[in-house]
Order: sequence, then structure tokens, then C-alpha cells
Amino acid sequence: MRRFCSLSLFYTTSRAVEALYNKVPTFHSISPRSRELFSSIASSQSSHPINVPHCTEAGQSKMDDIPDDMTEDQKYLFDLNGYIVVRGVLTEEEVQEANAAIDNHLDEAIERSDEELRNASPDSPLYGTGPGRQDLGRVMEWGKAESHVFKSILAHPRLVPFFHGILGKGYRMDHLPFVIRQIKGSEGFSLHGGTIDCSSGHYNPHLAYACLQNNIHCNLLGCNVMLSDHNAGDGGFCVVPGSHKSNFKMPSAMVEGNEAYAEFIQQPVTKAGDVVLFSEGTVHGAKAWTSEDRERRACLYRFAPCNVAYGRSYFGHEEGGWPSAMYDDLNDAQRAVLEAPYANRLDRPNIIQPDCEKVEITTRSNRKKVHDQQVFGTKYF
Repeated sequence: MRRFCSLSLFYTTSRAVEALYNKVPTFHSISPRSRELFSSIASSQSSHPINVPHCTEAGQSKMDDIPDDMTEDQKYLFDLNGYIVVRGVLTEEEVQEANAAIDNHLDEAIERSDEELRNASPDSPLYGTGPGRQDLGRVMEWGKAESHVFKSILAHPRLVPFFHGILGKGYRMDHLPFVIRQIKGSEGFSLHGGTIDCSSGHYNPHLAYACLQNNIHCNLLGCNVMLSDHNAGDGGFCVVPGSHKSNFKMPSAMVEGNEAYAEFIQQPVTKAGDVVLFSEGTVHGAKAWTSEDRERRACLYRFAPCNVAYGRSYFGHEEGGWPSAMYDDLNDAQRAVLEAPYANRLDRPNIIQPDCEKVEITTRSNRKKVHDQQVFGTKYF
């Protein structure tokens, strides 16, 4: 029987998107600024996997059923396509809660109306009929009641297995998350990203992707949390499957969504509560929004491996870390995901599965720390 919260992996064809349902797994990570909070956690060598939940038809999680790791099917399809859709990550109630919080802050959304801020060329199919996309930030700074759902994504038990499988343990949030809003006619976004830059045709190491010895290595992972339904033809997030392995510059007409390339640009069909995970090395963008009866809402996060950084907000604020309000009401695992970039062996907190609320510290021997302290004046080289 098909499960309510099962994972759907999308096969990409030019005619349709087929759903393949599977069970799901879990994950781990931490931050220098919160180091003191974790000092009581023993210096164990590295985290060990524990069984994780799967979702029943009623949407109830059973922590002893969800796998710890991505399945071989999931790994294959993510490596094949460069993206994957995880079904039913948020419950209907959580989606309503997130949207209610957005409604309370809609006056803070900023439309990309200036010519310099527009994301598509006026004469391209992605431009829409005029209105600019709206961006709403600071979703993790609205207080416990309104930010709870947005913060849950950092170490969500349904997502941690994918974060671990694609980024590795100790993964971290790399960009500040924000809500994308499109109303009818709002422009999309020209195709961008890619391990081969769409504009220059040069290799882009910041978005590197590789799969070596059965392990996926992804330098930057997009995490699109869908907060409204995206039906076929509605528009919104789109992707060029397999483009993370391309070796050539994308044709400029394709970047602008020219109809001649339409069959290669897929818009995944998703429901509110689904999450699309995609390598930033996979060329992606957004189609103009066409739905009459609902607006597009999605919250976009980016995550990176433990020692990789693209963004710089993690050290750019008053106290040397992310905005202070983001740390309020986080559990240990969520706080770990806000750690700065550094290697796991240097006392990095890793998330313990399956509940994904606690962490354990990966570390070196105390003798090596003492030696570094003597040599460098600090236990970290």
C-alpha cells in the first residue's frame, strides 16, 4: 500500500514525471559560538548510525522504521538526475503554520522590481507578464511560534539521511534561508548554476559534484521546501536533469527557456510539504507562475559539507555568527547545523539518529590537542 509520507523520486522524461515511492533515513552536525553548550558531550570518536522512522498512512512517524541511510535506488536516481523529491516532509498542520507566519510578515517581502534585480529577460518565456518575484527573509528570526517549522528543516529526521548521504556528516547551513513568493504572472528565473557555468562556460568548483567509490560529493545542496502545491504547468522551480554532469556550456537560448528546449527543462510536480533537494551543480531556475487559484510559496535553504563554504553570513554579524535570533529555541542538532566550516575531526558535533535532536562530538586525542596548544597557542591548528 502506498504510504502518505513516502519518498517520491522523479524519473525525468520529456513527457511526464513518474513517482517512485520508497522509505526514508536520517543525519548529523554544530557551531564555534555554541561550543560551550556541547562541552559536556563526551569526546567520542565519531557518530554511529541508528535506525530511523518511516511514515505511516496517517502521517505518524515511527522512529524504528525509517532507514539511517539513503537507499541504493535513491543514490542512483539523485546521481542520475541531480535532484530528488522527498514527499510529505511537513505535515498539513506544519504547512499551515508556516504559511500563517508568512502571512504575518508579507509586508516585509521585497519585490524584485528594479531592472537590475529581475531574474529573467523581458522577451523570454520565463519572464511572465510583468510582476517581479518577491523575496522574504529572516524566517528563522521571527520567534519560537513563527519560526518553529522553518528551524525544523535544519535537522529534520526525514531529511538528515539525505543530507548525510549527499553532503556527509557534520553538514552545515551555508546560506540564509528565505521564502520565494510568486503571484500569477510573476517572473521566474533564467537557468543558472551548473558545474559548467551557464554564462561563461567555465568549470565552477564552488558547485562541484562527483560520485567516487559509491559516495556522493556535493559542494552545495539546494533544499526547496514547498509551501504550496506546484501542479503540472503551474510554473515555479524547474531543473535540467543530469546537467550536473555536463561538460559543455548551455546554449544561451536554453538559458532563457526557449521553447525549442522545453522538453529538457522539467518542472517537478509537488505538493505543499514536499521538499526538493538538488545539487546546485544541476542547472535550475524557475518558470513564470501561471496558477489562477494559488500563489507560489517555497522556502529555499542551501547546505554544504562540514568544511565547505560558499556564503559568508556565518561570520558576518555582531557576535561573529549568524543573526542572534536564529539560535533561539534550537535543539543541539539544529544548532550544530549553524557551525562554521571546519573538518569533522576538530571537535565538530554530529547529529545522532534517529531522533535528530542530540549530537556527539567527533574529535582527536587529547594528547594531540595539548601538542597543538604548546606549538600554536591554541588546541586547533
